[in-house]
Amino acid sequence: MEKIKLPNRPLGPFPAVLVGADVNGRPNYATLGACGVVSLKPVLYISLKDTHYTTLGVRENGYFSVNIPSAELVQKTDYCGMVSGHQTDKSKVFTPFYDESGKAPMIRECAMNYLCKVIQSIPVFDFTMFLGEIVAVYVNEQCLTDGKPDPLKINPLILMSPNYYDLGRVVGSVFKAGAAPNAT
Repeated sequence: MEKIKLPNRPLGPFPAVLVGADVNGRPNYATLGACGVVSLKPVLYISLKDTHYTTLGVRENGYFSVNIPSAELVQKTDYCGMVSGHQTDKSKVFTPFYDESGKAPMIRECAMNYLCKVIQSIPVFDFTMFLGEIVAVYVNEQCLTDGKPDPLKINPLILMSPNYYDLGRVVGSVFKAGAAPNAT
């Protein structure tokens, strides 16, 4: 199989997430694909452009939410990535809810939500990477199977420029698929 060299830039696929933060007393949301797991400890990272309105709220409050939109929320998710909170009030796009700490808005319409407390911020070019300790996780009850989040029920939105995708099916199990006789 021949490999084709592409431009040096992240192309995906990435989970599309909505990051929430209160800015000037109102919920605001930014769409991004720069989010992920840092280690086996309960820590996620997000990377926000320094000029994003949401970045102000994360810095101001020290908390952010990571909301996992389903494929059915593609229009609203994309909208939050197209318009800036500097000019557009995005507080009414979704129904916010708060953990008892009240530190960052989470999105009721999203199947899964993480509330994170900033434990470190790292400047990277014109972005800031925030490492956030997960302090709360919420999942819609209908998205659970045997008490665990079911990715096919959550149906997370996947971003691979220039499109969004959804999950289609299970193709293997972690630490089991590699044990198949023809895995090597």
